[in-house]
Amino acid sequence: MRYNKLHIDNKFVFESGESIPSLDLVYHTSDRDYTPSEKVVWICHALTGNSNPEDWWGQMVGKGCLFDPEEYYIVCVNILCSPYGSSGPSSINPETGRPYLLNFPRTTIRDIVNANILVRKHLGIESIDLMLGPSIGGFQALEWAVMERNVIKEVVFLATSDRVTPYLTAFNESQRMALLADPSFMAAQSLDGGKAGLACARSIALISYRTFEGYNLTQKEKEDDTLFADRACSYQRYQGKKLVDRFDAYSYWYLTYSLDSQNIGRGRGGVEAALSTLKSRCHVIGIDSDVLFPPAHGRKTAADIGNADYHELSSIFGHDGFLVENDSLIQILKPILESSMNRK
Repeated sequence: MRYNKLHIDNKFVFESGESIPSLDLVYHTSDRDYTPSEKVVWICHALTGNSNPEDWWGQMVGKGCLFDPEEYYIVCVNILCSPYGSSGPSSINPETGRPYLLNFPRTTIRDIVNANILVRKHLGIESIDLMLGPSIGGFQALEWAVMERNVIKEVVFLATSDRVTPYLTAFNESQRMALLADPSFMAAQSLDGGKAGLACARSIALISYRTFEGYNLTQKEKEDDTLFADRACSYQRYQGKKLVDRFDAYSYWYLTYSLDSQNIGRGRGGVEAALSTLKSRCHVIGIDSDVLFPPAHGRKTAADIGNADYHELSSIFGHDGFLVENDSLIQILKPILESSMNRK
C-alpha cells in the first residue's frame, strides 16, 4: 500500500478547546490515485497499530487477501497521538522546537475522527462503501458512523464498545500508573522517557487482551519439575521490550486517555439515542472470550442500533482473537464485504 502524508497549515481545535497551529496526518491507500467509480474500504487501526494494515493485519489485507488493495480502494489513517507520523506528543512543538511530550492537547475519539474526515475530504471520497475497525478502531468507526451518517454505507464494529466501561478504564489507569512509576516519564526530557514504565504498561495490557486458557496453552513450562515458573515471565518481558522498541511512552499515555473518552452518547442524549440515529448497514462482531468487550455488551449494542447484525467469533485468545482467528473471521467478513461491494 502507498504511504501518504497530509499537512494542513491551519489550526486544529480539539474537543477540549485546546488547539495546535497545524496538523500532520499519515495515511496509507491502495497504490494508485482514487477515482470516484471505485469501491472504498476504510480501515480504522487498533491502539498500537499504524496506517498500513498489511503490517498488522497481513492475513486480511494485501494482494490476494480478503481485502485486496488492487480490487478495492483501501484507506487507513494513522490516528492522532500515535508515534507513526500523525500529530501527537512525539511531534515537534513549533513554539519550543522540541517534542510536545506532555504538552500536547488531550485527545478524544471525536478528535481522531475529525482528523480522519479531513483525509476523506482531501482524497475526494464522498461515500465509504465499507468501514471496519477493531478495538479503538471500532471506537472510531462507531463515532464516525454517527458523525457522518450519510457517508458510510456499511460498517463493521469488531471487538469494541459504544462507551468505555469502568473495567477498561481501570486497566488504562493501571498502565498510566506504571508510566508514572518510572521517574524519567514525568521528567519529560525526551522521547526516551518512560521506557521502563512503558514495558510494564504493555505487560499489564497484554493480560487484558488474552485469557487464562490462552496463556496456559502457549506459556506452559517445558519441564514438569521447573523450580520457579518463568516462561510466562519471559514472554511478558519480551512483549514489553518489543513495544518499547517501536513506540514511546508519551504516545501511549495519550492513547489510553483517548480510549477513556469513548462515549458516543455524550451530548447526544445518551448512547441509545445516538445509536438509534445510525443510517449505515451495521454489523457487530464480538469475541466469546473477550473480557474487555464481552459478547453481552456487543449484543446490546446491536439491539440498540436496531438494524444491526450480531456475529460472534470463537477464540481462546480473548480480545486478541481478531488478530489470531483469521479463517473464522474471514467466514464472517467475506459475505459482508461481498454484499457491500455489490450494493449500488
